Amino acid sequence: MTRAALLTVFIGLLCAGSLTGPARGDDFPTHPVRVIVGFPAGSAADITARVVGQRIGQLLGQQVVIENKSGAGSNLAAEAVARAPKDGYTLLLGTIANSINAVVKSNLAFDFPKDFMPIIRLTTTPNILVVHPSLGVKSVKELIDLAKAKPDQLLFASSGVATGTHLAAELFKMLTGTKMVHVPYAGSPPAITDLLAGRVQVFFSPASTVLAHVRSGKLVALASTEAKRTAIAPELPTMAEAGLPGFETGLWFGLLAPAGTSQDVINKLGRAANEALQADEVTTPLAQQGIDSVGGSPEDFGRYINGEMQRWAKVAETAGLKN
Repeated sequence: MTRAALLTVFIGLLCAGSLTGPARGDDFPTHPVRVIVGFPAGSAADITARVVGQRIGQLLGQQVVIENKSGAGSNLAAEAVARAPKDGYTLLLGTIANSINAVVKSNLAFDFPKDFMPIIRLTTTPNILVVHPSLGVKSVKELIDLAKAKPDQLLFASSGVATGTHLAAELFKMLTGTKMVHVPYAGSPPAITDLLAGRVQVFFSPASTVLAHVRSGKLVALASTEAKRTAIAPELPTMAEAGLPGFETGLWFGLLAPAGTSQDVINKLGRAANEALQADEVTTPLAQQGIDSVGGSPEDFGRYINGEMQRWAKVAETAGLKN
């Protein structure tokens, strides 16, 4: 499906939602709202959901309950929400993994563009390229040289197959012509555990889960992955500054509802989330974890997701990940 066609699907669902949803914005919510997160506690996705969700709940007058349903690169969480009632009380904490899986996997139990309505992109965070100290490398160039000297001998971790951390490593391999072996985990915290133990050597980790270990000297950080240096670790070069122009990626997190949810409910959730993202009690703890607030409209988020799907489809095809 072309980018234009995908965008048409999202915008069409946004328009249709106001006619088909059973819940109306004027009396929503009357009981707690669940946000299903496809990654474990302590992950950047989980941190975003809990910090922002608490403030959204205060603004809406109902608790926002975070439920972790890890596994399959967030596909288990997405499937659960796709099948949930279209009333706004069960939401997905969408991530880059959902947009990647939508173009990589042909056998999903749901259709991501058709089964979800975007509400708001909440946050972004860079990945940090980290290595185990036993490798003895101190720069991206040294890692490239080592990987070329030892093809298929270095093990790189990810938060799961076709997640943002996985595709970041595939992009690295594609741009550098290196070969490393993929070891997927059910989220970044267990990946970090094995990285610290030296069972894997390389990880494009969310900043929030790795910087404490870098500062304690247990891991070595080589670069950050976004276009600009991250404020939480400004001493780190970007991947482009480290010699890989065109390497730019990171993780994003946003709220999505089952397709068919009332547009009134979508708008009310979006307004509360935008307001929450302006609060000091939200921005400060997120910034301390290297997570930046975004915000915007459902239409903004829909366009962004479509762009991500188009972008990662090319990397996935080159890496031979489509099935």
